[in-house]
Amino acid sequence: MKLNIACISGDGIGPEIVAEAKKVLNKVCEKYGHEITYNDVLMGGCSIDAYGVPLTDETIDVCKKSDAVLMGSIGGNTSTSPWYKLEPSLRPEAGLLKIRKSLNLFANLRPAFLYPELKDACPLKEETANKGFDLLIMRELTGGLYFGERETKEVDGEMVATDTLVYRESEIRRIAIKAFEVARQRRKKVISVDKANVLDSSRLWRKVVEEVAKDYPDVELEHMLVDNCAMQIVKDPSQFDTVLTENMFGDILSDEASMVTGSIGMLPSASLNETSFGLYEPSHGSAPDIARKDIANPIATILSASMMLRYTFKLDKEADAIENAVKKVLSEGFRTTDLLGASVNTPEDKKCGCHRMGDLIAERI
Repeated sequence: MKLNIACISGDGIGPEIVAEAKKVLNKVCEKYGHEITYNDVLMGGCSIDAYGVPLTDETIDVCKKSDAVLMGSIGGNTSTSPWYKLEPSLRPEAGLLKIRKSLNLFANLRPAFLYPELKDACPLKEETANKGFDLLIMRELTGGLYFGERETKEVDGEMVATDTLVYRESEIRRIAIKAFEVARQRRKKVISVDKANVLDSSRLWRKVVEEVAKDYPDVELEHMLVDNCAMQIVKDPSQFDTVLTENMFGDILSDEASMVTGSIGMLPSASLNETSFGLYEPSHGSAPDIARKDIANPIATILSASMMLRYTFKLDKEADAIENAVKKVLSEGFRTTDLLGASVNTPEDKKCGCHRMGDLIAERI
């Protein structure tokens, strides 16, 4: 198979972790007889430096002509970087919102899986961590508060800021369908998270989700208020399978879920449209403080590449090969800096930088 991938390395640790994901992808393609082409483009702060904007129309065009997009991380230090002295529409993260909208990436999949080898890094009670967990948050990505109209103006002598939360029935329906389809491939349980006791948008959300559920009688549906969900994730994450929620709630809950795994450096993500096209990136940020020090954890990006093989190219065997290689490296005791808390007294020869971790995973494909 020919794999045509647009590649956005981005800012901070982005170039380092994307390089390791490419290394692993190249090894997979070599072993299984696939041909891979990367089209490197800019987005984020590096695009601002080069073109004056965080995302150009040319980059969008390259992405649209590709089968999938592999991305590193976007942004910099918000207190010191000159990028954050620009107006909000010209800052790095504006590129993220624009590319999601331009490519119609409405479904964001963020898995949170606790590897048994890393359970000591889990901040939850020992008996909770010992149970393990494997959940997936399905976040609506192109609607809601982040994309509603907003303004800040003076009213009666004081500044007033307004952000508008809008959801159309069609937007809710399509993300709900994605969630139920994914749940069918997992443990057949959807927990839909909203704030229906307060918000009209959540009441519509719940109504539409219940309508969609009728087409999936084999999948169990449960509703949960967002504040309760936040508490339940830290109380017992093993109760969750597929979590369906709107944009802002999903943004917050997915970060919470990632941290109970012990390190956000382990968490991949996929953003999909109605077709097999997707954008794949780690859940963590650009970490500019550790950029170019060879200490970043590339596993989240490598696992994002695995999700790309599975969801866009339908290459389950190849995706399994990457995931099994990651498990093998962890079981052998190798750790990047962020994972050292998972193994007390890690031997020096098992401590890895970004580059070495990529080598180890590629060698085990």
